[in-house]
Amino acid sequence: MSLLFSPIKEFFKKGDVILLALCLAASAFGLALIYSATQYLGETRWIRFVFVQFVAVLLGTAAYMLLTFVDFQLFLEKRWKPILAFNFLFMFLLLTPLGEDYDSGNLNWLVLSRIIPGFPMDVQPNEIVKISFILLLALQIVKIQDRGMDISSIPSIIQVGGHTVFMLGLIAVICGDFGMCVIYMMIFVSMAWASGVKLRWFVLVGGGITLAAVIFWLFFLPETHWWTDYRIMRFRVVFDHTLDVRGRGWQQTRSTLAIGSGKLFGQGYCQGIQTQAANSDALPARHTDFIYAVCGEELGLVGCMALLLLLSGIVLRCVWVGRHASSPFNAYVCMGMAGMLLAQITFNVGMCLFILPVMGLTLPFISYGGSSIITLFAAMGIVSSVKARPMPSWLRDRSQI
Repeated sequence: MSLLFSPIKEFFKKGDVILLALCLAASAFGLALIYSATQYLGETRWIRFVFVQFVAVLLGTAAYMLLTFVDFQLFLEKRWKPILAFNFLFMFLLLTPLGEDYDSGNLNWLVLSRIIPGFPMDVQPNEIVKISFILLLALQIVKIQDRGMDISSIPSIIQVGGHTVFMLGLIAVICGDFGMCVIYMMIFVSMAWASGVKLRWFVLVGGGITLAAVIFWLFFLPETHWWTDYRIMRFRVVFDHTLDVRGRGWQQTRSTLAIGSGKLFGQGYCQGIQTQAANSDALPARHTDFIYAVCGEELGLVGCMALLLLLSGIVLRCVWVGRHASSPFNAYVCMGMAGMLLAQITFNVGMCLFILPVMGLTLPFISYGGSSIITLFAAMGIVSSVKARPMPSWLRDRSQI
């Protein structure tokens, strides 16, 4: 028994218990919302959703505790090439018969039940690869700085930018997932900013991406249809909420109605009109992309603010750990994790409030998704591993000067 409890005691001594508590609290909040959002399906189906999410939280917690004991900088020093190859090959599995898009237009899921009968959840490679991407990008930045190169120099920007563009291209070509590309870009931005990349590069690259997008839409989409292309319409409906209400604006129209009807304290848990409805006018994707609207309808503004404060606490904890990290590598990893969470929270909530286009992004720790939950806990476990390796006292004292 001592062999079993010894690592647990060590975890509570060195690991980030505060971050774990915040993650578990957010997951409990999410489980409660998933339970409510799936009631309309009937008992035989809502039990499956809640059970899968609960098991994912348990597995994620185990992953969090195990990864706390891993020194990732030491691990990556000799194994970065296999990890890079893993990213590439894992994404390409989506092009095999295991890949599935579920009519979403994004080839994001590996259906493992096709080779493992009864396997309860699908796997999203681009969710898992996000974590290894952050680790590899942090290592790359540190290697550049260790060689004495200015991180804002053109050769440095080409190296870190090329790595990011490669991953974006991989996701765009294989998955066609614009929303996930945005998250990867935000990860890059947060880590580049933390490493000291000058502001001019963000202005130049941001302007270049915007210009390239405009040129693509104007000259490469079919001339007679580009203005009504579904990708363009996702943006147009944000600026004109009366446009295509029954089409591209349908999901967000129902979302804003649900949130608005909740007012201050909501309609009551498990009593939301749209959340509990089973007809065609009900809130769509209520247990995944639009679960924030479920919170708004049933728990009101108070519930939404509590949810956002909880998620903000996780992001700020990642930043705090990064600020006290023992090495630049660890600091960049924490900032990458914080940037990933902040971007996904911002875009999901903005989508639900109809101020940002639909991107198919779920709300971290809240939305249903087994592989997503396990990956998020694993990511936070990496942050906990940074907390478990504090800066030496003599160096910490110098840092305060």
